[in-house]
Amino acid sequence: MSVQVQAAPGSRAGTPPGPPVRRSVVALRGLGLVVTLAALVVVALLSVWTGTRGIPFSSTWNLLWNPDGSEASVIIHDYRIPRTLLALLVGMALGLSGALMQSLTRNPLADPGLLGVSLGASTGVVVAIGFFGIASARGYLWFAFLGAAAASVLVFVLGSAGRSLATPDRLVVAGAAVTAVLYAFNSAVLLLHPRAFDSFRFWTVGSLAGRDTEIVLIVLPFVVVGLLIALGLAPSLNALAMGDQMGRALGVNVGRTRTLGAVAVMLLCGAATAAAGPIGFVGLVVPHVARFVVGPDQRWLFAYSVLLAPVLLIGSDVLGRVLGAPGEIQVGIVTAFLGAPLFIALCRRRKLVML
Repeated sequence: MSVQVQAAPGSRAGTPPGPPVRRSVVALRGLGLVVTLAALVVVALLSVWTGTRGIPFSSTWNLLWNPDGSEASVIIHDYRIPRTLLALLVGMALGLSGALMQSLTRNPLADPGLLGVSLGASTGVVVAIGFFGIASARGYLWFAFLGAAAASVLVFVLGSAGRSLATPDRLVVAGAAVTAVLYAFNSAVLLLHPRAFDSFRFWTVGSLAGRDTEIVLIVLPFVVVGLLIALGLAPSLNALAMGDQMGRALGVNVGRTRTLGAVAVMLLCGAATAAAGPIGFVGLVVPHVARFVVGPDQRWLFAYSVLLAPVLLIGSDVLGRVLGAPGEIQVGIVTAFLGAPLFIALCRRRKLVML
């Protein structure tokens, strides 16, 4: 007697129900990306609308597409739009560099500053202000980026010293050593130059105010190149998550992957820190939120981090302008207040802490 097996609707006989389930998961993740992108558009519009000068939303929307040279039009196009675009770039850079750092070091507490990039940028600003008298954001931008690049190279060289390749543990230790030295150097310079400290303290809090279109255009190519490198490394990082030996067995060049990853972190974090100052918790918290939504797959994790981070940063900037009216609260302060309790809540979930 033969037994006939009736296939499930939409599947062939004898095939497991796995692929349809996988397609549904991919569809849900794709839908989540669309929702996140919509949230990003909403907060970007709020950023263009909100400010110390009250402009009705209808007028803001009309002037956004039809500038007429009026005072409100100048405010929107010369101040608010560049500020929003810079927040978008900085948020994308911090979110992706944080996710990349946590993957490279296999450390759930890693953030873009772990390899000394943020403090390297701070050192460049200290040198620019203390020794060259440069006090404008446009003037010390290149110093900050050069400082971030120099610190990244130094950490990678120290982590690669000897016959072995740069391992996550060696990179973290080298980053801690370089950070300690740079912190001592910055403190010494600021103590010897009190006027430099007065200018530096406004930069170190992290702010998007006073940045114009020129700064956006300067950091744009560095962020784009860093994004492309990081996104291209996602499949290799998925293989390395199972260990270096398994990664090599799957055809991954471990040294090349870590080198390109360090370059991407340097470009992303260096550009973001140089443009807006050291903004904390964005690169630390956002990858955990993304991991909670999509799991450990680096391809989805990177995609969500790129969108969620600017939503957090632009939203924090808008909140700082609303709460601090008629002035504003710097975005670095707002992200710290929002990010710290959120990260504490995330750390209480063991599944999120373990990579």
